[in-house]
Amino acid sequence: MIEWQALFLSLKLAGLTTTILFIVGLPLAYFLARRQNVFVSIIESMISLPLVLPPTVLGFYMLVGLSHVQLAFSFTGLLMASTIYSLPFAMQPFIAAFQAVDQNLLEASWILGESKFRTFLRVTIPLSLPGILSGAILAFAHTMGEFGVVLMIGGNIPGVSRTLSMTIYDRVQALQYTEANHTALFLLATSATALLLVSFLRKKAQVMI
Repeated sequence: MIEWQALFLSLKLAGLTTTILFIVGLPLAYFLARRQNVFVSIIESMISLPLVLPPTVLGFYMLVGLSHVQLAFSFTGLLMASTIYSLPFAMQPFIAAFQAVDQNLLEASWILGESKFRTFLRVTIPLSLPGILSGAILAFAHTMGEFGVVLMIGGNIPGVSRTLSMTIYDRVQALQYTEANHTALFLLATSATALLLVSFLRKKAQVMI
């Protein structure tokens, strides 16, 4: 059986992480998408670093940093770490979606008297919506199944940092393979569903272009 407390905590962590990435990531992605220089390239490289950096390495340095502000092994610290680790999964689709928007449409909106902010809300966001939703879905699914960073930053504290991935680890350690399989199948279904939704959104974005 799935451990319900761990499921609730995983959903809470994934939901809050996705919300933060949505609020912070969209303006940053738009800024990066509309500029091309060395500074922007450096920022994009730093954002993408979690894709290639081992979770234990990233988790170790975040553990050291969070320990100084007494946030290690807390839900708040885990949320901060999850946001950083899932950042590229949201940002890359966001940036690609904004870059795909025709600049001529934006300029036409400005000529018609719309402000840049209203153009962003009424033109850029609707045209970029499939990519934005893809980034949010990937970030959510990635956070749901994250193990390495969760273990390093949060430990395995029930109600605080014991997520579904941690319950799988514990049950395998205890040779409870049937119970571990139930949770693993749930996360497998979550990931597969996320990828199907992203594939659908990509096809929809191609039709819009």
